[in-house]
Amino acid sequence: MPLITDPFFYAVAIPAVLLLGVSKSGFGAGFGSLAVPMMALAVTVPEAAAILMPVLLLMDLLGMAAFRKNVDLRLLRFLIPFGLLGIGVGALLFKVLDARVVAGIVGGFTLLFLAQRLLFPPQPNSPPPSKWLGALLTVTSGFTSFIAHAGGPPINAYVIPLRLSPLLFTGTMAFFFFFINLAKWIPYAWLGLLDGRNMTTSLALLPFAPVGVWVGVRIAHRIQPQLFYRMVYVGMFLTGVKLVWDAFR
Repeated sequence: MPLITDPFFYAVAIPAVLLLGVSKSGFGAGFGSLAVPMMALAVTVPEAAAILMPVLLLMDLLGMAAFRKNVDLRLLRFLIPFGLLGIGVGALLFKVLDARVVAGIVGGFTLLFLAQRLLFPPQPNSPPPSKWLGALLTVTSGFTSFIAHAGGPPINAYVIPLRLSPLLFTGTMAFFFFFINLAKWIPYAWLGLLDGRNMTTSLALLPFAPVGVWVGVRIAHRIQPQLFYRMVYVGMFLTGVKLVWDAFR
């Protein structure tokens, strides 16, 4: 079957898959949004997104198995419908929007969120974000996830202020993105992205998926909450800078 054979592609794709696996485990959440931009150094954004589909499915299954006892079901029931709505919007606009525009929007929003958290840190007794804001951010997460697998920063902007424990945060996000990524398969096939070349290349990358998840899971079970969220912020900052850079280069 056809397969990408360019060594440079694998030089950027393998680290991208490992980084995505670590992010899927919860540690460094936000870093995963760098996977498509990294792979886009060697292939187009739609190709990179399609190649990662089987990889994401395996990572989601591993993440759910690892954190199956750490899920906020009430929060999940609120998030999933709005995330699926974002998937629908992304599918309809996929061929209209330039991927660089989407990257710039996601990156800019991520940096604004971090600036707000640093300049105006929340007080211990501050209320959680409103439901309408949560709905808007979750739709945005589904949309950006469909376009470039960059759904982490928007959903993090809503869930982080809820102050979940690291394990509960990780488990809830693992289940959320399983449903979001599963919903992408039919529209990706409809758009003609799941061809033999992309899927065969994805199979070549698949063995690296559990390695990244395993590393991240071990860290997530041992890290203190304060350090955990600091790493989340670092991941979101690097993601935001990279996405904004991609939008203007």
